[in-house]
Amino acid sequence: MSHKITGPSNYYVRKLIRDLWKTKIKIWRKISKKLKGSRKNRVSPNLYSINKKTKENDIVVIPGKVLGMGELDHTITIACLDCSKSARQKIESSGSNLISIEELLEQNPKGSGVKVFY
Repeated sequence: MSHKITGPSNYYVRKLIRDLWKTKIKIWRKISKKLKGSRKNRVSPNLYSINKKTKENDIVVIPGKVLGMGELDHTITIACLDCSKSARQKIESSGSNLISIEELLEQNPKGSGVKVFY
């Protein structure tokens, strides 16, 4: 009987999980653990809730998919695993930045000033 592989089947997500874990920094390890779990347990916040819980010039990591219901009324930087088309358009029209988690890890390896959205 062979060992059944569990966790994400996407190669890039598995690589991201390994890279985050290897940093040995608390915030990146928390995100790695969240991504390692099942897909149904990942967060899928709307822009409305992101807008409500952030301030101007915040950096937010979302280990899941950003959905497009609502608006952003201030500029923030969002690093997420995935994003819907409508959310992408609204984020760009508000003047905010949308980047991948890998890019944020390269820009801010210590994770200082980063908020994790669970």
